[in-house]
Amino acid sequence: MEKMSQKQLKEAFVSNLSGTSVLEVTQGLCFPAFCILCRGLLIIFSQHLCSFLHTWTTQFFMDFVVLIVPLVITLTVLSSFILLENLTVIVCGAWLLYQIYHRRTCYAKVPVQKVFASFLKISLESEYNPAITCYRVINSVFTAIAILAVDFPLFPRRFAKTELYGTGAMDFGVGGFIFGAAMVCPEVRRKYTEGSRFNHLRKSLYSVWPLVFLGMGRLVIIKSIGYQEHSTEYGVHWNFFFTIIVVKLITSLLLIIFPLNKSWIVAISITVLYQLALDFTPLKGIILYGTDGRGTRVGLLNANREGIISTLGYVAIYMAGVQTGFYVFKRRAQVRDWIKATCWVFSVAVGFFISLNIVQVNVEAVSRRMANLAFCLWVVASSLMLLSCLLLSGIVLSFAKFLIKGALVPCSWKLIQSATTNRQSESLIVEAEKNKPSFCLITALNRNQLFFFLLSNVATGLINLTVDTLHTGAFWTLAVLSIYMFANCLVIYVLDLQGKTIKFW
Repeated sequence: MEKMSQKQLKEAFVSNLSGTSVLEVTQGLCFPAFCILCRGLLIIFSQHLCSFLHTWTTQFFMDFVVLIVPLVITLTVLSSFILLENLTVIVCGAWLLYQIYHRRTCYAKVPVQKVFASFLKISLESEYNPAITCYRVINSVFTAIAILAVDFPLFPRRFAKTELYGTGAMDFGVGGFIFGAAMVCPEVRRKYTEGSRFNHLRKSLYSVWPLVFLGMGRLVIIKSIGYQEHSTEYGVHWNFFFTIIVVKLITSLLLIIFPLNKSWIVAISITVLYQLALDFTPLKGIILYGTDGRGTRVGLLNANREGIISTLGYVAIYMAGVQTGFYVFKRRAQVRDWIKATCWVFSVAVGFFISLNIVQVNVEAVSRRMANLAFCLWVVASSLMLLSCLLLSGIVLSFAKFLIKGALVPCSWKLIQSATTNRQSESLIVEAEKNKPSFCLITALNRNQLFFFLLSNVATGLINLTVDTLHTGAFWTLAVLSIYMFANCLVIYVLDLQGKTIKFW
C-alpha cells in the first residue's frame, strides 16, 4: 500500500466527520458572551482599586486572559466541560455584581426596588450597538482559533466541519460571519438613503472588488504551494471569499426590490423553495455526485458545485441577518425597552430551535455542504441565541455602571440620564467617557476584522508548513495556539492604538 503524503494525511484528518450536538455548540457560543460580561464587571470592580489597570499594556493582558485564553482552552483541553465552564463564569459574574452592588456610590442608601426602578428609566446609547460588535468579534476570534487548532489532535474532531450532515462547531463559522455582516450592512445602517437604486447597486458592486482580489489570491497561493484543502467543503476552486461576493451581489439586488422590514419573508421564501428544490429536483444529486452521478469534477459547475449551489442558503441567512439588524438597531428610549427586545430575540431563537428539531426529524438533517433548510435554521437560531446573551450581558453591565459613579467600560452602552429620573445620578453622563482613550481588544478587533482574518490565515498557513501538527502534544499545541493568538491580537491592538484601519479599497 502506498504511503500517504503529509498533505493527504492532513486532509484525511479533517475529513468524514459527523459533528456534535446542537446543544453543545450553543453552550460553546454562549460562553464567550459571559466572559465579556465578567471582563466588564472586573473592569468596574478594579477601576478604583488598581490604577495600573489604566495602562494599555495591562488592559491588553487582561482582555487577552479573560477573553481569548478561555476560548482557546474551551476548544482544546476543557472541551468536555463546556457546561461547567459556563456555570463557573456565571457564578464569577454574579459574585462581581454582588460586590459592585455593595460598593455602589450611586443610590447608596436607597432600597433595591427603587434602584431597579430608577435603572429601568435610564436610556442606553452607543455609537455602535455593543452586542452586535461583540457578536462579530466573537465569531472572528473563534474562527481564528479554530482554523489552526483543527490541525492538531488536541482539537476535538466533533468540533471540526462535518462531511455531509451534522453540526460541528466550525460549521457555524461562515454562516455566523454572513449573519453578522448582514446586521451591519449599509442598508441597515441607512447609509444609502439618498440617490437612485441603481447608484446603490453600483456602490455594492464596487464594494466587493477587494473580495475578488482576496479570493483569487487565496486560490493562486493554495494551488501553487500545494497546501492541504478539503474539496467537498466548497469545491476545487471556490472559497469563502467567492461565497461572500455572490451573497453580497444577490442580496443588494433583493434589498432594492423588497422593503427592509420584509427581509424575513424573503429569507423564509428562499430557504423553503431551495429545500423543495433539493427534495424534488436533481439538485441534491448534483451537489453530492455531480451532473454525471459519479462525482465528476469536470467543468466549472461540477468542480465547484458545493460552493456555487449552497450560496442560496447563505443568501437566506444574510436576509435573516438584515431583518435582525433592522430590529436591534431601532432606537429605544429606556432600559425597559431593551429588556423587552432581548426577551423577543431570545423567544425567536427558541422558536427557531424548535423548528430546527421538527425539520431535522421530518425533512432533513443539518448540512453545511448543501446549506439546506435545517442548516439555515440552525445558524439563525444559534446567532439569535448568542445575540440575546450579549444583549442580556450588556444590560447587566449597564446596571453595574449605573451603580458606580464614573465607571468606564470600553465597548459598552453609555448611560443617558432620563429627564424623569432622579437628578442624583446625573453624573452618570461622564465627559471622561467621551475623552478617555479606549484601551479595548474588542474595539480593536472590530476595527480591523478583515485584516485580523487575513493575518490569522497567513499565520495558520506558515505554522502548518513548518510544524508537524498531527504529532504535536497537548502542551506544545496550547503553546503554539496561545503565541499565535497573542501575536495576532497584539498586532491588531497596536494598530488601534495608532488609530489605523487597514483597508484594501
